[in-house]
Amino acid sequence: MATGFVIRKNQYYDSVFLMGVNKRLSDAAGVQNTAVLMGSEKNKELLADLGVHAPQIDEAQPNDLIVEVVADSRQVVDAVLGDLDQALKFMTTSAPVSVWRTFEDGLAQKPGANLEVISIPGEYAASEARKALEANLHVFIFSSNVTLDDELELKRRASQKNLLVMGPDCGTSLIGGVGIGFANAVRQGTIGAIGASGTGLQEFTCQIHNAGLGISHAIGTGTNDVSDAIGGLTTLAALDALEDDPGTKIIVFISKPPGKKMLEKLLERLDQCKKPAICCFLGIDHLPDTHKKVKFARTIDEAVQWTIYFEDDGPAVSKPNLRPEELKWIKNERARWSPKQQYLRGIFAGGTFCYQSQQIMQDAGLEVYSNAPLEPRFALEHPDRSRAHTLVDMGDEYYTLGKPHPMIDGALRKQRILTESLEPQVAILFLDFILGYNASADPVGELLDAILEARQTASQRGGALTVVASICGTDGDPQDLDLQTRLLQEAGAIVFPSNARAASFCCKLLE
Repeated sequence: MATGFVIRKNQYYDSVFLMGVNKRLSDAAGVQNTAVLMGSEKNKELLADLGVHAPQIDEAQPNDLIVEVVADSRQVVDAVLGDLDQALKFMTTSAPVSVWRTFEDGLAQKPGANLEVISIPGEYAASEARKALEANLHVFIFSSNVTLDDELELKRRASQKNLLVMGPDCGTSLIGGVGIGFANAVRQGTIGAIGASGTGLQEFTCQIHNAGLGISHAIGTGTNDVSDAIGGLTTLAALDALEDDPGTKIIVFISKPPGKKMLEKLLERLDQCKKPAICCFLGIDHLPDTHKKVKFARTIDEAVQWTIYFEDDGPAVSKPNLRPEELKWIKNERARWSPKQQYLRGIFAGGTFCYQSQQIMQDAGLEVYSNAPLEPRFALEHPDRSRAHTLVDMGDEYYTLGKPHPMIDGALRKQRILTESLEPQVAILFLDFILGYNASADPVGELLDAILEARQTASQRGGALTVVASICGTDGDPQDLDLQTRLLQEAGAIVFPSNARAASFCCKLLE
């Protein structure tokens, strides 16, 4: 293995452009890893965490471009770095050209706008958000790596002006039927949603659409909003907005565990809500029974069931049972495993799906390790090294440093699938596929060869690899939900329409 890097002084590019350059460089034969990023302090810290150290990197400035390559040989490293100018030129000529260079340019062209979307390196996002708030615009901040102090200051300023700051690190929102960030094609309706995680909102809104209902608004808050440090400023403002919205009849909240003080504050506010409220706090085992007006859901699927119950006089909420054909699948799959095969490996693009799957498996009595564990004692020593049952969030910063998110580009997931297939004790490969706007145009197609090769590897050892997959999407998404499902099934995968159902099926396989 060989490594190398180059630094280009005063050569600034935005994150979307750099993702394209990184993809082009990483596709070269013999390349193991690449990082293409600006020399901000946060990015230099992330490089150091990956073991990349050099005085030149320490001295790099935020406007300096850093390109790092890990490859099979020194010749490959030198060749890839030598192609950097060609990759930059290709991206420059193929990228759409905009004459708008500043926030002021955009506002002059769109004087009636009331929302700004920010997707730039986190170090610069806060200053751009302040400009938007001063101009009385709501803000959607896709960028991560914004400090808690900046986030708190922005949200306090927004509160004073009756504006929303969705984010930082906000993956999804649906405002009046218009998707922002990663979003799916869902019909409009009377159900309002609030979510601290993007894929959680996507899963909920897709299931609501697929059940024949619709969404009024789905408001993303950003990962840190429900922490005690931020105090749910956007969450509570979104709740006020949905309660006042005449087109919203039911309010659903989906999140990883809020801070202790934040949880108490939110439940007290929901007790005063004039509309039915449903909460799904993934990872919280026990909730107080004193909040009679709030319905608590253990999974996103259960939150959907409660919504249908209130909105459409649906059936009483119950835990799903396996269908007869699914019981038959379990029997057939187990019969094909070799005596050594006993472990599950989950490789996720959606962090919420990794989190929810851990909860479901732990509820079933299974010990599950992860790079994003529910409990610290189940943390992997290294994200790349699985042990026993392992669920990996490939959207973690460790994997997205200078690279596209796995919802956009499946290259890193493909590598991980092939690596896991080499372990003779692995019996189940658990995957998620997320459709919608701004996601990969063919998420299944990107991983199809790896899935087939992984199954072939297990077969050659005298066993079989069971592939279980969930698809988050709707019939209106550009990737074609039916086609993506059929491609997986033809590759031998067992496909479910929700992460919770797929995880529950995996638990039954492992009983």
